[in-house]
Amino acid sequence: MEVAAGGWRGWLRRSTGKWLPRRGTLDAGEVVLSQRRVFILPTRAGIGFAVLLLVLLIGSINYTLGLGFALTFLALSCALVDMVFTYRNLAHLALQQGRVPAVFAGQEAQFELHIANRTALARYGVWIDFADATTKAEPRHVTDIAAHGSASVLLGVPTSARGWLQPARVVLSTRFPLGLYRAWSYWRPAARALVYPRPEEGAPPLPVSDHAVGSGRASLSSTRNDDFAGVRSYQAGDSPRQLAWRQIARLDPALGGQLVTKHFEGGVGDELVLDFAQLPPQLDLELRLSRMTRWVLDAEQRALPYAFRLGAIHYDAGNGAAHQAACLRALALYGIPEPA
Repeated sequence: MEVAAGGWRGWLRRSTGKWLPRRGTLDAGEVVLSQRRVFILPTRAGIGFAVLLLVLLIGSINYTLGLGFALTFLALSCALVDMVFTYRNLAHLALQQGRVPAVFAGQEAQFELHIANRTALARYGVWIDFADATTKAEPRHVTDIAAHGSASVLLGVPTSARGWLQPARVVLSTRFPLGLYRAWSYWRPAARALVYPRPEEGAPPLPVSDHAVGSGRASLSSTRNDDFAGVRSYQAGDSPRQLAWRQIARLDPALGGQLVTKHFEGGVGDELVLDFAQLPPQLDLELRLSRMTRWVLDAEQRALPYAFRLGAIHYDAGNGAAHQAACLRALALYGIPEPA
């Protein structure tokens, strides 16, 4: 027979593979939990309840108890109704992935998931978590979704290495209302988190003057700023010589006054160059990337324009959120091929 030749597992896989989603398939866009995506089985409480019903039925038959038959079939009807309601509590929910902000290695990546309920039936006690987490304990997140409403859930995944992080499948389950059955469904959103290298602890500070490139620190070329352009709020790292003392004296601290710094334009400003090639080659690759990450963060904190060099990637001097994100992304993906 064909079943015997390929085994019952192969036959079952071929039979169900026509309508079940494959394990490694990513769910792009919005996904609706149709009938084929929701599974349901009795829980331990449900199995115990079934045994109790069997005992009641046997006792009613042996002793010809009319009330026993009534109680048995009433309880059975409640169990069947519970099965329908448990399935309906999960079916036809619409799932869509949300934002996935980048994090540093060692932090927890947050995956935002949106659940929409476009039916007139409110959903209660929907448990959500990643599949690898539910094998060890109960799901960590539970939510209720009102009729014609929606809900958002943040699922955390610990990180340890830089690069792209693709999480495990998401499991949505429910035992509402009586807990005799468990309905569940799998969802694997096409979302991934970008993990930056872990910033080095105790890294050498950013230099304030020219020094040997072989020291393993960034190089700083100093020139002059010529034209006075006004004042701005004081930022960490500003020289005390550039403080605008006349303007500071006019500010009343009780009214929210703060330190201000003279701002110059028109000349060539100090340029901080963060060059990966100038780091000591004897250092580990990940340590060098961690040091570059720390320098990028320090330069941004001090509002120092900095140029960035990493292999074939060259960024001109600048600062700001976009410049920082581009540099950190390059560090996170250095030497890692882009996924297909």
